[in-house]
Amino acid sequence: MFSRPQRIEPQPGQESVWDYPRPPRLDPCEYLIEVIFNGITIARTNRSIRVLETSHPPTYYIPPEDVDSQYLELNPHRSFCEWKGQAQYHNVIVTNEQGETRRADQAVWSYPNPTHSFLPIQNYRCFYAEPMDACFVNGEQVQPQPGNFYGGWVTSTIVGPFKGGVGSWGW
Repeated sequence: MFSRPQRIEPQPGQESVWDYPRPPRLDPCEYLIEVIFNGITIARTNRSIRVLETSHPPTYYIPPEDVDSQYLELNPHRSFCEWKGQAQYHNVIVTNEQGETRRADQAVWSYPNPTHSFLPIQNYRCFYAEPMDACFVNGEQVQPQPGNFYGGWVTSTIVGPFKGGVGSWGW
């Protein structure tokens, strides 16, 4: 039998992921969001949408026009979210100024045909932080959500515990 973990009490200026709703909520966000891979900034926006779901750090969905799509390659992998619908994935392939090419497979996902409640994120891009060189929220480098399954971005303003780490699958 699994038990719910003990919520960490947020300090002033912090949010607890245990205060986020289920089903998830969309939260328009004006924070500066940046994604860097192989030394190149491939996404930069202050018009993202945070998806907030119980026990998960936020995921940041970036408008497609704020992602340099020349670095994205459609991947055949698909997954299904009970709230958002079917996700499609993209590989990230970047050749830097020194001519070195790196790739990260299935590093980005999006919802081309989301459910009605999630239409505001249609075709927005969401990046896994772990394979990127760095992802930033308002200048703070994020840490990837534990477990490499969910794509949440952990910052100093978010407290958990977070789903995804060892022993959390039954939450």
